Amino acid sequence: MRQVRKRQGDMRSLQHVLTTFVLIALAGCSASEPPFQGDSWTVVNYWAVWCKPCREEIPELNELNKSADVQVFGVNFDRKTGEALAVDSKTLGLEFTNIDDPSQSLGVERPSVLPTTLVINPEGEIEAVLAGPQTAATILAVIKPDLALTAVDETPLNET
Repeated sequence: MRQVRKRQGDMRSLQHVLTTFVLIALAGCSASEPPFQGDSWTVVNYWAVWCKPCREEIPELNELNKSADVQVFGVNFDRKTGEALAVDSKTLGLEFTNIDDPSQSLGVERPSVLPTTLVINPEGEIEAVLAGPQTAATILAVIKPDLALTAVDETPLNET
């Protein structure tokens, strides 16, 4: 008799979970934080349309986002959503996805300067918090430090 009750309880719990998930999906909300674990590195860039250095680094981030082992996400510093976010994203030429601010779930403070870029390894851990405009090369130096060192080591020094 207990087994039957337990199964009925399990079914009710499952029904509750499924109902909650469907309601969240229908409301257009995310059921969980953006996944920062997987096979690739994640770059989260805080930007604003009024930030000149942000405007300058967007093409670099767009290129980096085309890399197979890196995914780039944007976070609008002004917390814009909907049409306002779409307009700003188009104005800057963003070719990567915008997400809600993940700073709290990552355990870091929300940036106070722009642009700020978080580099997250495939295990979901923050490798670097970079303030100021970045290039694909400066971000790749965090992701692939051996390649950055090799490039520096092979650069001939000017002898005087």
